[in-house]
Amino acid sequence: MKTVILTPQDIDRVIEMAWEDRTPFEAIEHQFGLLEKEVIELMRSQMKASSFKMWRKRTHGRATKHKKLSTVDDSRFKSTLQRVITSNKISKR
Repeated sequence: MKTVILTPQDIDRVIEMAWEDRTPFEAIEHQFGLLEKEVIELMRSQMKASSFKMWRKRTHGRATKHKKLSTVDDSRFKSTLQRVITSNKISKR
């Protein structure tokens, strides 16, 4: 397993992306190099136990958190300013 060093801003963004219903774990892996298991470990270490349990209950088995299971159409509207607003490292295009 590779070691990924994240800044406090990166950690905040990973947590934000993990909370979003329509952001798949694959997007977090592509952008930050963290596997689903590593995102779960990060969330566990950064959140209160009750918040972590609530998050796991929401995401466990949710199809939109896994790109292969998702039926969400990627052609839906995306703002051209999305990268600027969210400070994403990679372009959404």
